Amino acid sequence: MNTADLAQIKHLIGRYIEGLYRCDVALLAQVLHPQALYATASSGQLLRRDMPDYFAVVRQRISAASQGQPYQLDVQHIELLGEHTALVRLACTIAPKHYQDILSVVKLDERWWIISKVFEEWPV
Repeated sequence: MNTADLAQIKHLIGRYIEGLYRCDVALLAQVLHPQALYATASSGQLLRRDMPDYFAVVRQRISAASQGQPYQLDVQHIELLGEHTALVRLACTIAPKHYQDILSVVKLDERWWIISKVFEEWPV
């Protein structure tokens, strides 16, 4: 695995989690590609959002950071599938929920982006 790409992907993941923790849409917009897919079936029904819809939801949240709640992150797996594609599996807790994310990551114009976020969630 290319160590520079791995370092860039790890940095991307850190910024992604920080954006979620702080409900920082500007930061999330720097790591989630504008055409990224957000999807879950945690409720038993498919919930799919585009980025404008997802960012509107994030703007309405009260951030865990503003309440002084910690978060936990466990990057379980990063697999570089080729020069421009990677797969990331992570688990995190940002109260009031636990999340298991599968992130598809692509490299465009020498920059890594999250192109899809598929996840499972459950209460803390």
